[in-house]
Amino acid sequence: QVQLVESGGGLVQAGDSLRLSCAASGRTNVRYTMGWFRQAPGKEREFVAAVSWSTTTTAYADSVKGRFTISRDNARNTVYLQMNSLKPEDTAVYFCAASKAGPYPVSNRGLYDDWGRGTQVTVSS
Repeated sequence: QVQLVESGGGLVQAGDSLRLSCAASGRTNVRYTMGWFRQAPGKEREFVAAVSWSTTTTAYADSVKGRFTISRDNARNTVYLQMNSLKPEDTAVYFCAASKAGPYPVSNRGLYDDWGRGTQVTVSS
């Protein structure tokens, strides 16, 4: 099991940028795929982005392609989500998650084993 702690959320205006971080501890020697999900009030948790252990493969939801970038630093056990050109519809709690499902980034939240508690991102218009 790995423990995940997100940080970097906040209140910004439309068009601004934020960078979220997710620090992992515990069984960090396992080659997890790491993902970001988000959940807006009254909506289901949805996939945002994922990155493979090797960092060479990434996947994004269509709604964030071209605006968000996921990356990871395995030496620091940290994964990042750079969010640019933020929109009010990006407002949500953002969760970091770890998956042992395989070497490729996955979008199915059921394949993620460990989750952080989330960080709030609010984008005002």
